[in-house]
Amino acid sequence: MAKHLHTGRLGEQLGEVYFAGQGYVILEKNWRHSHWEVDIIAHKNKVLHFVEVKTRRTKKYGQPEEKVGAKKIQNLINAAEHYLYLHPEWKRIQFDILSITIINNEPVEYFLIEDVYL
Repeated sequence: MAKHLHTGRLGEQLGEVYFAGQGYVILEKNWRHSHWEVDIIAHKNKVLHFVEVKTRRTKKYGQPEEKVGAKKIQNLINAAEHYLYLHPEWKRIQFDILSITIINNEPVEYFLIEDVYL
């Protein structure tokens, strides 16, 4: 497996543990519809969260969250619309980005950006 794919999968696993530790209930991981994917769908306090997880192993090229652009957010919105069509019971939703930096011999850094929008 390519190193960047391994890093992405590791980040998504760490993200799941992070959200569970913060009291979120994980509903879906890597949920797909058509060509759209949501890394984590979770809920907490009656709010449904659609989460994009970005992970990097170096700060040389900037922070992980800087890699989430308008197109990625729009894809997240498109996927969420279909998910909500299938699960209309959710009235409150939120889009979040979880940025994870994994550097050898350093603690893992988490940075949660809540309620992002275009």
